[in-house]
Amino acid sequence: MTEMPVAPEVFRQAVAALTSARPRAEIELTEVGPPKRLAPWAHALAAEANGPAGELATARLVLLYDPEGQEAWAGVLRLVVYLRAELDPELATDPLLPAVGWSWLTDALEDSGAAWTALGGTVTLTSSARFGDIAGPARSHDLELRGSWTATDAELAPHAAAFHELMASAAGLPPEGVSMLGGRSGTAHRD
Repeated sequence: MTEMPVAPEVFRQAVAALTSARPRAEIELTEVGPPKRLAPWAHALAAEANGPAGELATARLVLLYDPEGQEAWAGVLRLVVYLRAELDPELATDPLLPAVGWSWLTDALEDSGAAWTALGGTVTLTSSARFGDIAGPARSHDLELRGSWTATDAELAPHAAAFHELMASAAGLPPEGVSMLGGRSGTAHRD
């Protein structure tokens, strides 16, 4: 049996910082198995949140560490996010929706104070129709966001906070401290 070498200190510090930030109560966060072939060291988290109108957002955040770096990364610590959010049918046809979805990530990174570079990704809108004995609504609409960026240091708590904010935006959660009034969409009040 081959023993796994001890993770490098910078990777252990990055994982500790990434997992130190606590999400808001509406976001369920769990550790999951990371991909094995993208980098010598990896750590992954899965998240799920339900919005006030029942919208579901799910995501994975993967930390990759390659002590030799990779050319496209411009560094040694790469974060990768994959997010899927259910959409209200009225929103699904908005031509600005891909840009709005991408702004959820960029705004969250900027607002968190995370230090990053080499950001890139895609936003995909899908529409599905169900037929026959398939359970679920007759039609569903989803937004999928795939993004990755390089952290410029191992202090990943701001990156975790950005991931939590991305989840809140995708699920349609109001800002913390603001509650939705029952039965009236788009109206909120401060607690």
